[in-house]
Amino acid sequence: MAAEKKTKNRETFRVNGEQLLKKVKELVKEGNVRRIIIKGKEGKTIVEFPLTIGVVGALIAPVLVAVGAIAALVTECEIVVEREEKMI
Repeated sequence: MAAEKKTKNRETFRVNGEQLLKKVKELVKEGNVRRIIIKGKEGKTIVEFPLTIGVVGALIAPVLVAVGAIAALVTECEIVVEREEKMI
């Protein structure tokens, strides 16, 4: 059996406060996201949270509540998404 290697890939999205919660929900649904970092306009990290395989429903709800609160406070932010890709 071949050994699997895992690499980390980062993507960055710029969104306004209104789009923040929607974008985070989309990323969570994708399933291969391992960490989401939300940064303010100045590039300073506001919140960072890890996602693990199988995090759904009630377990992700507190994170989405926090993201919703942040969305109400910021006008523009950056979402940094860390994905884990499997390489064979």
